[in-house]
Amino acid sequence: MSDPRITSSIFTRGAVDLGALRAAQTPAKPAAPATPPGGPGIPGTPPGTPVGGGGGVAVIDVTEATFQSEVLERSLTTPVVIDFWAEWCEPCKQLSPVLERLAVEGGGAWILAKVDVDANQRLAQMFRVQSIPMVYAVVGGQPVDAFAGVVPEAQLRQWIGAVLKAGGVSVEAPEDPRLSEADEALISGDLDTAERAYKKILSDAPADAAAEAGLAHVALARRVSGADPAAALAAAESAPDDVPAQLLAADIEVLSGQAEQAYARLVELVRRTAGDDREAARQHLVSLFTIAGPDDPAVAGARRALSRALF
Repeated sequence: MSDPRITSSIFTRGAVDLGALRAAQTPAKPAAPATPPGGPGIPGTPPGTPVGGGGGVAVIDVTEATFQSEVLERSLTTPVVIDFWAEWCEPCKQLSPVLERLAVEGGGAWILAKVDVDANQRLAQMFRVQSIPMVYAVVGGQPVDAFAGVVPEAQLRQWIGAVLKAGGVSVEAPEDPRLSEADEALISGDLDTAERAYKKILSDAPADAAAEAGLAHVALARRVSGADPAAALAAAESAPDDVPAQLLAADIEVLSGQAEQAYARLVELVRRTAGDDREAARQHLVSLFTIAGPDDPAVAGARRALSRALF
């Protein structure tokens, strides 16, 4: 299998010339109207049936005869993603259903054009397809990016988002259902399930801020489990230099909606302590920042205060 990482576009190296294909095209019939979800790879309808999204056709089978109208002309107004596949290709059976589901989920914001390499060898040759699955993005009549192999869904969503941006499409990215399930587990108190779910998301997308925040929230919930909030705050008030007491009090303040007070408490603790105690306070504060997220104005102010306390 080819390297599944998304790489820079092969088109910048002149690997694909669509000019000859355009010249050879014969007029094609207009695309069939959208139908309810089904079509290629989706049970319930035969191959070749267009799959309808909320905004129109989402998945179509493409041949050399229909490439001009279904890919090049469509891409002038709507980004088109080409999926080169074959019935015998096992990795294709992993990637294609995910692409189809995301296309339908996109509601017509982009089109998935499926090309069977066995039936359309000239197209495969023109696109220099050496292994499958192979996926290309076409925007404004021109290829803009490509990748080979199977990629995680989270990474695939990011790639599609970049394609939409290149096509000038402004759409709200659908929420990852895995994240919703993890959040529900957290809210219900099933911390083990939530932790596994957040870690799985991060294994696919290490920079997923929502999953990072969720995992930090799981750790926070475990730290305060069984604590008496009033007693913990009172203990911290009576022992300002007791590091564990201050950390627990900050946790309780965050859960009570007093995050700014918690940040100030820990910044002051960093200012008063040194060595291992200082590092423990700093790391704890950073974990609380992760829960709030980098765009929280209170976090920005607390980061500046932390920097002053450290230096």
